[in-house]
Amino acid sequence: MIILRILFYAFLIYLAYKLVFDLILPVVRTTRQVKRGFREMQERMRQSGEPFGQQPGPAPRNVPPPQPKGDYIDFEEVE
Repeated sequence: MIILRILFYAFLIYLAYKLVFDLILPVVRTTRQVKRGFREMQERMRQSGEPFGQQPGPAPRNVPPPQPKGDYIDFEEVE
């Protein structure tokens, strides 16, 4: 009976170890890396002179002027 209890506790300790080192620590490290990356990107944006978080205005597009209403557009039927 004591051996089963020892095995059970050993199994719980193993599960706790796996949880911490295979799940929690990698998530913490990844979170730190992402935060560091965002901070670096914000710093680069500040140094470039552009305000962070503002979208640049829409780029001018070469849009053909709309055709006046009433013009007929010729088309061919494809068989």
